[in-house]
Amino acid sequence: MKRILVFLLAVAFVHALERGRDYEKDKVCKELASLGKDDFTSLSMVLYSRKFPSGTFEQISHLVNEVVSLTVTCCAEGADPDCYDNRTSALSDKSCESNSPFPVHPGTPECCTHQGLEKKLCMATLKHQPQEFPTYVEPTNDEICEAFRKDPKGFADQFMYEYSINYGQAPLTLLVSYTKSYLSMVGSCCTSPNPTVCFLKERLQLKHLSLLTVMSNRICSQYAAYGKEKSRVSHLIKFAQKVPTAHLEDVLPLAEDITSILSKCCESTSEDCMAKELPEYTVKLCDNLSTKNSKFKDCCQEKTPMDIFMCTYFMPASPNPELPDVKLPMNKDVCDKGNTKVLDQYIFELSRKTQIPEVFLSKVLEPTLKSLDECCHSESSTACLNEKGPQLTRELSSFIQKGQELCADYSENTFTEYKKKLAERLTGKFPDATETDRQELVAKLSDFASKCCSINSPPLYCNSEIDAEINTLQS
Repeated sequence: MKRILVFLLAVAFVHALERGRDYEKDKVCKELASLGKDDFTSLSMVLYSRKFPSGTFEQISHLVNEVVSLTVTCCAEGADPDCYDNRTSALSDKSCESNSPFPVHPGTPECCTHQGLEKKLCMATLKHQPQEFPTYVEPTNDEICEAFRKDPKGFADQFMYEYSINYGQAPLTLLVSYTKSYLSMVGSCCTSPNPTVCFLKERLQLKHLSLLTVMSNRICSQYAAYGKEKSRVSHLIKFAQKVPTAHLEDVLPLAEDITSILSKCCESTSEDCMAKELPEYTVKLCDNLSTKNSKFKDCCQEKTPMDIFMCTYFMPASPNPELPDVKLPMNKDVCDKGNTKVLDQYIFELSRKTQIPEVFLSKVLEPTLKSLDECCHSESSTACLNEKGPQLTRELSSFIQKGQELCADYSENTFTEYKKKLAERLTGKFPDATETDRQELVAKLSDFASKCCSINSPPLYCNSEIDAEINTLQS
């Protein structure tokens, strides 16, 4: 673990490479000497794979080789004082060439309109959207060892690349720690007299770190997609749907706490931020909600905090109890910035009454809350609220109804049974459609449902697809 701490000091100076400042160059050179070339190269592979998840292995490898080469050359004794700045400038210029061997980012062309340090700073701040559908599949033990024995370094580089592009929203500390531990396991087990037993034993040891990394990637991906306030609302919606018998006072602190943890840990360079915060958070989860819901109580019986967190995270929405209709708040209390409880109460009441996935509610609530805020900033907030209120209510109800139609029967049935019921509904809705058209529509809508009709659906993908699928049903 001490080695990992030293390893993580490199984060600042890999970014410094892109910035090209002399005082940061000194950091780079000192830490290169401390880490050694191999560990510096490994960190660069994880960091740049994470930064450019759409890049190919060849593109990331080209970039890493260039970064390591210029660092080693410019940090060598007797190197030209301008070596570092000249080489980093050449690196950013090369990224702008039409035939550049480096990974491409949608923001690269804009950065390439700048010059010098401004261009390098622009390149350094580029970020890709989260990878919401990880595709990494671990090979079999035999395949792992065959590839490792053939080319240990090539296997390590390929693994760090594939794992980091798929789980790049996990804190960098976790990615580094897990990939190093995994490769250590492979090195031990593939040279062991009994690899199968070795892998079984080592994977058991790695289970906690593996779960922590994968789950951190999931929740940090959502946080990256939503930002702090939308993330808070999203968690409030989910808690209301999972435990509709709870009160706002039970779930609001939990939504705020997990949002605070994500804002603190997702970009943290602290080695144990998630490992320390999530177990403490699960204690609060169980204290607040285990007596409110039998499924939640079952989750709280799991053996480890990480197992408890996973169980509650994947817990589906519970059947909603009979509740009165929820009215959009239209009084002046909505405009009191010092008291957000009015809107929080509305979101909570609407969510626990409405059987529709969180991504749908988050999508429709955003323009609704924006309209309310605009009224609060108008000359006569009361008149504005009275005027817009009925229209906002109609739009909200219409969207929810369409969302419920899109996801009808999905959560209560197996996927095969769901597709069968969907086909029956579409036959009734589009009686004149050909069999081929109906089959294509079933395939299209069932694929959408598999991605967007569960409680933890990916917000970026679903937000972009919901309107198109609603239009499909209306056409």
